[in-house]
Amino acid sequence: MTEAAEDLWVFGYGSLMWRPGFDYLERRAGLVRGYHRSLCVYSFHHRGTPQEPGLVMGLDRGGSCRGAAFRVAAENRADTIAYLREREQVTGVYLERQATTRLDNGQTVPALVYVVDRQHEQYAGRLDVDEVVAIVRRGLGVSGYNPDYVRNTQSHLVEMGVHDPWLTHIVSRLDQDD
Repeated sequence: MTEAAEDLWVFGYGSLMWRPGFDYLERRAGLVRGYHRSLCVYSFHHRGTPQEPGLVMGLDRGGSCRGAAFRVAAENRADTIAYLREREQVTGVYLERQATTRLDNGQTVPALVYVVDRQHEQYAGRLDVDEVVAIVRRGLGVSGYNPDYVRNTQSHLVEMGVHDPWLTHIVSRLDQDD
């Protein structure tokens, strides 16, 4: 991480895009290379349980990911990191990293990101569409219904001008039986 006296950038690619939960000075569209957004994490807490897991997003290796970058004032840095650790590290499925993020104005900044730990029991890897839809439909955790999470993520990507054909297909399949 950069020095505590500097503002903090946080990169969101799932629920952080639409529910950051922390104060920020600025929100910009951003791009991280080397990772892609994927429904690759079994959720045992926020969108499911250990007995009936849901699926949530993880940054998995390879490709690139468009999302939202938030600039947090230096004086809120420690509190924001503490909040994010409590929120994102409930079961330790994510690795806290720093990634170079290209903002929509061309500026590059180091941003705090949460990358999936491929060695963790909750790493789902690449699942086929039928498996994803079935798991998401059943998911319910302390943060709500799993289908709502997937729909919110997809709708916020659309608002940002990001087209994710795979996620759009998942949402379409979820909507078929609702």
